[in-house]
Amino acid sequence: MSTRDLFKAWEKGTGLLKKQPPLKERIGKTIYRLKIQKDKLEMAATRMQKQDRNLFEKCVEAQLAKDPIRAAMYANECAEIRKMLNIMLRAQLAIEQAILRLETVQEFGDVVAVMAPVASVVNVLKTQLSGIIPEVSYELGAIGEELNGIVAEVGEATGRSWEIEAASEEARQILEKAAFVAEQKMKEALPEIPSTEVPSKESANRKI
Repeated sequence: MSTRDLFKAWEKGTGLLKKQPPLKERIGKTIYRLKIQKDKLEMAATRMQKQDRNLFEKCVEAQLAKDPIRAAMYANECAEIRKMLNIMLRAQLAIEQAILRLETVQEFGDVVAVMAPVASVVNVLKTQLSGIIPEVSYELGAIGEELNGIVAEVGEATGRSWEIEAASEEARQILEKAAFVAEQKMKEALPEIPSTEVPSKESANRKI
């Protein structure tokens, strides 16, 4: 069964997929849910950038005040925030790529070939975000299950399977591209954290 025939079968509620909503409807809802998670990531990233800016300014102030201990503390906090910010930005960019691929499926694409890598990407992002934004991670988990279900159902209905290695490779490429772009964006948007050096006890005693 071709992709076009499959769309028709789901739209009419016939064949092996008669108990499921239309394919376009399910993909459309998945795209909508992904866009919501992307928006949540954008808002969280904006809040985190404000935190970063505040900590960066405090770090600079501490350096100007000749207080290396406080400067180092703020620099470390800044570095931790940027680690989380990097993960969030990578997830946001990867979700954008996932949405673009799902939108092509709505039009003409090979459902299994396109959706299997997207499902893999979503499942990876779920794990990466679990300790940073649990609510987004949870929703991505649910979306991943839906995508896996669609891939399995379409494969059964069409008699086509997908190469797990090929899907994993495409997913890896999506994630690597997102990581590269995220790194560039962070370099452009955030100033470099000042280098800080906390004096040792010996040097502190010598000053005293």
